Amino acid sequence: MKGVIVAAGYGTRFLPVTKSVPKEMLPLLTKPSIAFVVEEFAASGIRDILILTSRRKKVLEDYFDRDPELEGVFKAEGAEGKLARIAPPEVNVSFVRQPEMRGTGHALLQAAPWLGGEPCVVAYPDDLHFGTPPLARQLMDVYERTGCSVLSALHEPGDVSRYGVIDPAPDGVHVRGFVEKPAPGTEPSHEISLGRYLYTPEFFDALAEGWKNHSGGEYYHAYALNRLIAEGKVAWAAVSGTRMDTGDPAGFLDALLRYAWEDPAYRGVLESFYREKSSQPPR
Repeated sequence: MKGVIVAAGYGTRFLPVTKSVPKEMLPLLTKPSIAFVVEEFAASGIRDILILTSRRKKVLEDYFDRDPELEGVFKAEGAEGKLARIAPPEVNVSFVRQPEMRGTGHALLQAAPWLGGEPCVVAYPDDLHFGTPPLARQLMDVYERTGCSVLSALHEPGDVSRYGVIDPAPDGVHVRGFVEKPAPGTEPSHEISLGRYLYTPEFFDALAEGWKNHSGGEYYHAYALNRLIAEGKVAWAAVSGTRMDTGDPAGFLDALLRYAWEDPAYRGVLESFYREKSSQPPR
């Protein structure tokens, strides 16, 4: 199993910082968001990872590379802890650029030659997951039982009109439909699709077929996904763990606070801030 991370977009909701800093490098405390996805893949047993980037994101390549100069400084200092913090992950990370922004379906097509006909887990790095087993592993378990492409899903009891919603088949395993942002009251279920997918080689065949007939504009994965759903070749996984959506500034701030709260080194800062603000009269 290989891993693919889609990180080619502009990140316009985070302007102006994303004018020069990729959104995927925005950190939760001291660790960039994309590093959490790579760690999830590694913990799931995935060793070959492709990051789909674009022209302005060379810093991603630098982050996952060694820094011999900095290593030399820390070795001379005997700073083993700092050396450990800058060590690249023990996985093989490759990079392919999407030459122009033509949608996520087009971006995924850039990964097909690298995959070489193997299945992969696809991640969008503004959707972070924490827990055991790691999310990618949960999808791989369903794939190993079914041989199907797999969608990750989280049960949302409230309004699901902002999400892609899965229509589960009666067997509770397969997907019989997928509705993007259904109007309230028309949703087929309350199982919302998350930013993790496991795609079989057949998905990429269908993706290429849809691209041949694409008339212009951005190209997404809907054609390929619907094609496989119609053939009964898509399953879904009700996943466990904690989700943090960092796709917009408000979600990123929420994730940052939640992540900091779980670390005793930072919880005191949040508690002190809350006490200070709660004692002040409302504005």
